Amino acid sequence: MGEQTTTISFPPEILEQYAGLGIDLPALFSAGHLGERMGIRILEAAPDKVVGTMPVEGNTQPYGLLHGGASAVLAETLGSIGAMLHGGPGKIAVGVDLNATHHRGLRSGTVTGTATPVHRGRSSATYEVAILDDATGKRVCTARLTCMLRPATPTTSTNGAA
Repeated sequence: MGEQTTTISFPPEILEQYAGLGIDLPALFSAGHLGERMGIRILEAAPDKVVGTMPVEGNTQPYGLLHGGASAVLAETLGSIGAMLHGGPGKIAVGVDLNATHHRGLRSGTVTGTATPVHRGRSSATYEVAILDDATGKRVCTARLTCMLRPATPTTSTNGAA
């Protein structure tokens, strides 16, 4: 998906599951090219919890506040990574529903999102994402993402393309 400059923490069972498949986990489970442009960094990635950060600067709307779409990109990135890890190397995750409630505006700083599963099934996975202001610890946005889990083809399982 994209180049990752921060080391992502993967649990040992995930590293074992992908060992020997020739898949670059940090690149596959990254924020992708859009996330790179937005400054999203994935810090921790596991099926039960995905954590990432994003700067407010560069991701604002005309009033100078954090853009709601930027929060949605962070939420979809984190939830998708969780769903992909839940599905394993034999499946790809495709977002089918995203909703976000924006609780407060920010003009500067960094936000941290944490995605945790609400449902993890064979054909779908739903994650709740809490996005907090790093400076105050207050919730900026609450989002929910549902992904379909589809069988991976040889092309999609090695490079992450859908």
